[in-house]
Amino acid sequence: MIIRPVLRLLVAAVAAAGATAGLAQGDFPNRPVKIIVPFAAGGPADNYARFIAQRLQAELKQPFVVDDRPGAGSIIGTDAVAKAPPDGYTLLMMSNTHTVNESLVPNKPFNLLNDFVGIAPVNYSDLMLVVHPSVPAKNLAELLALAKASPGKLNYASSGTGTPYHMAGELFKHMAGVKITHIPYKGSSGARTDVVGGQVDMMFDAVTTMAPMAREGKVRELATTGLARNAITPDLPTVAEAGVPKYEATIWLGLMAPKGTPPEIVSRLNAQVRRIVAQPDVKAAWAAQGAVPMSMTVPEFQQYLKDDIAKWADIVKVSGAKPE
Repeated sequence: MIIRPVLRLLVAAVAAAGATAGLAQGDFPNRPVKIIVPFAAGGPADNYARFIAQRLQAELKQPFVVDDRPGAGSIIGTDAVAKAPPDGYTLLMMSNTHTVNESLVPNKPFNLLNDFVGIAPVNYSDLMLVVHPSVPAKNLAELLALAKASPGKLNYASSGTGTPYHMAGELFKHMAGVKITHIPYKGSSGARTDVVGGQVDMMFDAVTTMAPMAREGKVRELATTGLARNAITPDLPTVAEAGVPKYEATIWLGLMAPKGTPPEIVSRLNAQVRRIVAQPDVKAAWAAQGAVPMSMTVPEFQQYLKDDIAKWADIVKVSGAKPE
C-alpha cells in the first residue's frame, strides 16, 4: 500500500527533473554567459570575442561577458573553461594556438579534443611581417640577407610560446634557412609595443592589428603570410612571393565549450555564430580589417580541429620548436 505512493512520487520527481533540464536547455540562455579569452586584452582574440559577444547578446537577449585570462601560452584561461560546468554558460575563445599546443605542450592539464567540444569557427586573417624602422631591410630579400649574414643577431617578438605569431616565426626560420631569436611575451600587446619601440627587431602580427601601425610609419611592413595578397594591402607581396616559396601562416579564431555541454546548446550557439558571420555588415567590416568569416557545422568544425592539430604537429616537429 505504501509502495505505490512512493513510486508515484519518484516518477513525478524524475519527470520534474527532466522537465527542468529540458527547460534549462530550451530556454538557454536565461542568465549571463561568460566568454573566457586566454590571451591578453587588445589582441585579435579579445577584439573579436567582444564583437561576437555583443552580437550574441543582441540576438539572445542575455549578457555575454568577455573575461580575459592570459598566461602560460593560453593554458591558464583554457584550463579554467575545461573545469567549468558544462552548461553553456562558460565558453572559450580559442585560436590555432590551441591546436599547436596539442603537440608543442603535451603535458597540459587538458586535452583539446577530449575536454572540449567545438561550437563554431569565427574568422581567420593573414599575418604581417614587420620590422622596426631602424632595421636596415627595406624588403624581405634584404631581411633574409641580413639574417644570413649575422645568424642569431635578429630577434622576433611573439605573444607567447605556441601562438600563431611564434609558429609563423618558427616556420619562417625553417623554410627560409635563417637563424633568428624568439622573444616570447605574455601577450601580443607587450610584444607589439616593444617592436614599435625598437626593443625587438621584428614580428609576425595579425594584419588586422598591424596594418594601421604600418600606415602610421611605426613599423615597416615587408610581407603578408597568406598564399595570396591581402585585400587591405594589395601592393604588399606575400612571404611566398618575396623569397620563401610555399610559405603560409594565418591566425584563426573559434568558440568552444566544456565537454558534456548539451548538444542542443552547442547547436543553438553554432547557428547563432554562423548567422552573425554571414551578415553583410559583418563581412564588410571584417574585410576592411583583413579578416575573413568562417562558417562550419559542429561536425565540420570538429574535423577542422583534428586536421589543424595534425598540421601543426608536423610543423612543430620539423621546426624543432620547444616550449619556453
